[in-house]
Formats: sequence, C-alpha cells, structure tokens
Amino acid sequence: MTLMFERAAVIGAGLIGASLARALRANGLAGRIAGFDLDADVRRRARECGAVDEAPDTLDAALKGAALVIVSTPVGAMPAVLAAVAATADDGALVIDVGSVKGAVVEAAATLSPRVSIVPCHPVAGTEQSGPEAGFASLFDKRWAIITPLARADAPYKAAVDKAAALWRAVGSNVEIMDHAHHDLALAITSHLPHLIAFTLVGAADDLESVAEAEIVKYSAGGFRDFTRIAASDPVMWRDVFLNNKAAVLEVLGRFSEELALLQRAIRWGDAETLEQVFRRGRELRRAIVAAGQEKDVPNFGRDAKG
Repeated sequence: MTLMFERAAVIGAGLIGASLARALRANGLAGRIAGFDLDADVRRRARECGAVDEAPDTLDAALKGAALVIVSTPVGAMPAVLAAVAATADDGALVIDVGSVKGAVVEAAATLSPRVSIVPCHPVAGTEQSGPEAGFASLFDKRWAIITPLARADAPYKAAVDKAAALWRAVGSNVEIMDHAHHDLALAITSHLPHLIAFTLVGAADDLESVAEAEIVKYSAGGFRDFTRIAASDPVMWRDVFLNNKAAVLEVLGRFSEELALLQRAIRWGDAETLEQVFRRGRELRRAIVAAGQEKDVPNFGRDAKG
C-alpha cells in the first residue's frame, strides 16, 4: 500500500478508533498515529497495547501535523469535538468521524470552518467489546463504510470525499455514498432498533420476579444468549445514538409495534397461516444476508458443540 498520511490522529481511543488505527498501520497507510482521549487511563492503555504510537495529554498536541483526524467519540460529544478539531487542526486536514448517526454530525459540521474538510463516515462494523484493547485491524474487512458528505460542491471538498472513500477501501471496506437522512433511517431499522429490543428483552428478563436470575443464566438458549451479546454494548455510545436519532428510531419503532401487535393477535386466535408467513419472511431475509456475504452460513454461528 502507498502511504496516504505522514501523521494521523485518533480522537477517542475505543474499539472503532483503535481498530482503524491498527488497520492504517497494518496496511501502511499512516506513518505515525497519535491517540487522544479525555480519560488518561484510556490514553495509557491505547499506547501500551500498541493501538497508537503516542498518546499526548492534550488535543492540540495530538492534532499537530496530522493530515488525517479520526473522531471516534460517542455521538453526543461529536459537535463539540468537531468544533475543537476544526479550530486547531492543520489547514487542509481530512477529518472523518465514525458515528452511527449522521444527521447530528452533518448539522454540526456544516457550521464549521471550511479550512479543514470534514467528511462524515460510518463504518458498519463493530463488536460488543469496548476499549482500545478490543481493537483489531481486520474489523472493517468486507464491511460497508457509508459516507454522507456535506452539501459542498467545491473541488477541494470533493477531493476530500474521494480520499475518505479511498481510505475505507484501503482497509478492506466496501463504500457507499448516501444522504444523511436516508442513512439514519436505514440504520435505525438495521442496527438501532435491534439494540433497543435487546436492551429491552434483557431488562424484562431481569425484572421477571417469577424466574430467578440463576435460571435465566443457566437456561439461556441461543436466542436469548445472542440478545445478551448485543445488550453488552457500550451504554454511553448507545445512549447518544438514541438521543441523536430520535425521529428515525421512533418511526421504525412504530412499525415494529404494529408487527408485534399482528403477531400477538395471530397467537391469540391461533392464526397459523399468519405466523408461518411472518416466520418464512424472516428466514428468507436471513438467507439474503448470508448470500450477500454479511454473515457465514455455519451451524450455531460457528460455535462448537459446547458453545
């Protein structure tokens, strides 16, 4: 690979930021990578685990000389962080974020100085793990990276969008350019609502007084166990996602409530045809996801017989 950036800065050294730093290094895309986090312990761990080359104590020091700035903070913090980056980063720096809500980022970025090029991005990848130690270079391989550019038509900004797309392709991602409002609605149904359901289901199980916690743990079948994996995700990150994608989440939540009411009626009245139709539709969608290469068709999600 050709070196794209002599120096890069990662602001927010969690799973995604650390993974992108590792991917840049593994693919020879950045010469030196600085990491900054408000938490001194996170800065220390990011440096010690090798996610970044250095972890300065200040944002200004991390940004100095960086041609690429990756903002990987929770969505709620991004407007303030982007403003600080736009005021401090070197002229012409490419600034990308990795948040899963884009409307709030686009709105904030549109008000900032054009001397840096802010290109909102969302790598559709992740795990339930968090922290710099959880990062790994192959996280973005064969995943989608969605770019939602600002409403700027100038040539330097278009070149910045192209460079952001080239970066994601260089770390193994497929790239899609999308309007930010459409992105937020699409991700509300494919990511945000499933997490909301997982948090709710696990919470309901925990509140069920007639079933002991030990029984829930002991008898957790594959379905419930997989919900708990999703529910183990970073609570601060997901708090900000739902607060910043309120309209889209409420829209898809309304549709989900209608589907849930349909199933409730079908179960109550013994409507076997409706139940089978709904379940078949789910099975077909699962097969389409496997066919698209977004999941592996292996028994029990690849777990061994004891998993």
